[in-house]
Amino acid sequence: MYTDVVAAASDARKLPIVMLHGGFHNGTAFLATPDGREGWATFYARRGHDVYVVDWPGHGRSPSTPAFLQLSMMDVGRSLGALLQEIGPAIVFAHSAGGPIAWWVAENYRAFVVAVVGIAPGAPANLIPALPACAGTSSDDDTGGHPVYAPIDRPAFVDRAFIRQFWANSPRFPQEAFEAYARSIGPESPRILNERFNIGGSALRLTHVERLKSIPVLVITGDRDPRHPKELDGALAEFLGADFCWLPDVGIKGNGHMMMIEDNHEQLAECISVWLAERGL
Repeated sequence: MYTDVVAAASDARKLPIVMLHGGFHNGTAFLATPDGREGWATFYARRGHDVYVVDWPGHGRSPSTPAFLQLSMMDVGRSLGALLQEIGPAIVFAHSAGGPIAWWVAENYRAFVVAVVGIAPGAPANLIPALPACAGTSSDDDTGGHPVYAPIDRPAFVDRAFIRQFWANSPRFPQEAFEAYARSIGPESPRILNERFNIGGSALRLTHVERLKSIPVLVITGDRDPRHPKELDGALAEFLGADFCWLPDVGIKGNGHMMMIEDNHEQLAECISVWLAERGL
C-alpha cells in the first residue's frame, strides 16, 4: 500500500494521522486540491501531526494485480492495520467507502486506533439492508444512499456524469478544476463497490461496536451530499456513539461529498482540528 508521509512542521509532535480515501479515489485528494491549493495533509502537518496519506492496494500509486477484482474492504483494512502497527497508535481519517474499513480496523486493531474522523463515511452492514446482487439495484434510491451493483467479472468505472452527480455537484466544488479532478478517478474493485452497498449481504459487519464507543469518533457531513442525508449519517453516529457534525447546524452550508477539496476546505479542517483539541488529540 503506497503511503505518502508529510512530516510534522513543529517539534511539539502530536499523534500521527492516517488519511484513508474512498472508492474510485486515491490519496491525492488529501495532498492538494485539483485547483492547486494545499491539502489537508499539509494543514494538519503544520499543527504538529505526522500525516500518512495512503493509496489503497490496487489504487493510485499502489501496485495492482490480476486479483484486483477480488480485492475486498477487509484486504484494505488489513493493509491499514499493518501500517498502524508499524507507526504506532494514530488518528484515522476515513472518507466515504473508507468508513466501513475504518470501523472494522478500529474494532480489530483497537490498540492502534486512538480516534476516527469519518468524512461523509459509509456505514457497516449493521445499518445497511442486504440488497440483491443484480443490475436492477437502483442508484436513484436516495433514501438508501443511491446504491449500485457492480458486475463481478470486470473493474467498475464511473463516467463524467456520475462524477458530477455524486462528487462534484456542490456549489463549493472548484468547477474550474473539474477535469483535473475527474482524471484522478480510477477503476474500483467490483467486490469493494458491492460491499459498500451491502449487495448480497457482503458488507463488513461490526461484532464489537463497544470498541468504537470507547474512543472519540466524529462523523461530519455536508448538506449537498446526495449519498449522505442527515438521517443516514445521524443514525450511523448514534450507532457508533459518535459526535455528529451536520455542517448546517454550525452555520456551514453548501458542502458536498468531497469536503477536503471544496472551497472552504481549510474551514472544515479547522472544525475537525478544534474537535481533536477538545479531546486532547
